[in-house]
Amino acid sequence: MQQAPRVAMVAGETSGDLLAGLLLDGLQARWPGVAAAGIGGPRMAERRFDAWWPSDRLAVHGYSLDVARRLLGILRIRKALRARLLAAERPDVFIGVDAPDFNLGLEADLRAAGVRTVHFVCPSIWAWRPERVHRIRAACDHVLCLFPFEPALLERHGIAATYVGHPLARVIPLQPDRAGARQALGLPQDAPVLALLPGSRAAEVSYNAPVFFQAAALVGQALPAIKIILPAVPALQARLERMAAEYGVADLVRIVSGQSHPVLAACNATLIASGTATLEAALYKRPMVIGYRMHPLSWRLMRRKQLQPWVGLPNILCSDFVVPELLQDAGTPRALADAALQWLQAPAHDPQSLERLEQRFTALHLELLRDTPTLAAHAVSQVLAA
Repeated sequence: MQQAPRVAMVAGETSGDLLAGLLLDGLQARWPGVAAAGIGGPRMAERRFDAWWPSDRLAVHGYSLDVARRLLGILRIRKALRARLLAAERPDVFIGVDAPDFNLGLEADLRAAGVRTVHFVCPSIWAWRPERVHRIRAACDHVLCLFPFEPALLERHGIAATYVGHPLARVIPLQPDRAGARQALGLPQDAPVLALLPGSRAAEVSYNAPVFFQAAALVGQALPAIKIILPAVPALQARLERMAAEYGVADLVRIVSGQSHPVLAACNATLIASGTATLEAALYKRPMVIGYRMHPLSWRLMRRKQLQPWVGLPNILCSDFVVPELLQDAGTPRALADAALQWLQAPAHDPQSLERLEQRFTALHLELLRDTPTLAAHAVSQVLAA
């Protein structure tokens, strides 16, 4: 297609907004006049994306008990979006960015009506819920994959796919500037710094922040010189500040608005919720302790469907427990604090462990480093030309 196509996109949550923003860079480089609209966030808006609904309207967590509170509103949005895309706003291609529970059903309907469909981010059928491969095959003309092993897996099921690398590997420098990040955040250069990342969604904060704050208090008792910093999603900052006061760590934990990347660059180690943020921490070559809690029913359902022994992306990609995972009941404040202290005290007691981890994460970074915007845009152009 020589002329700029009409593109519709849906990105859910902060990570999807980042991925979609970089994809838009590639599309706009290939087609300078490209128009894109649908559901998106602030990074997409920076690329002149016309957001009919904001991406945070799709942010949900867990299974039935958590999702039910917002399910009706989300279903109304999807119905309205489907009607709009099949009528006056019919696109040349629809690109669903992550959010598979929302996007795959929409993609299937659009594809059945003759709209080309691309899904960006292969659903993690290699980790859990392998039955979703059938929905992917019905919904997608093409899948853009973040990880190198995914295209072969999809192609075995008759699904066309392209490995485009992980955009974060291009955004995050191979050699992060810790000193510069500390200066920008007003952190001392010589103090140990622990970053707390309890999640970017309201339900994650509800389950993870209390135990993270309790663990932070224990770390502070063991290391009086520690600086602890938490980069909050702006919409959740006030809530986190109230919770920090409730758990008696308001003076210990500094909460900043956004700035998760500078915080990861600045820290010595991070206590972090499972999700894309763990990959970001790995690309910053930072030791981490992965902690995660959810509703007990959600936990039981997830465990039954889990296909691999690891939950954190760094461990999955390295096929090894390179960093500890303390999940659900195992993630007590004491256990989380002890695991974080082991990393924080490693320079004095086990510096080789830090060197080994940095080597593993550097190799992972190089494996994921590709020209993602260009590769993704080329794959979209091939779908349009087919």
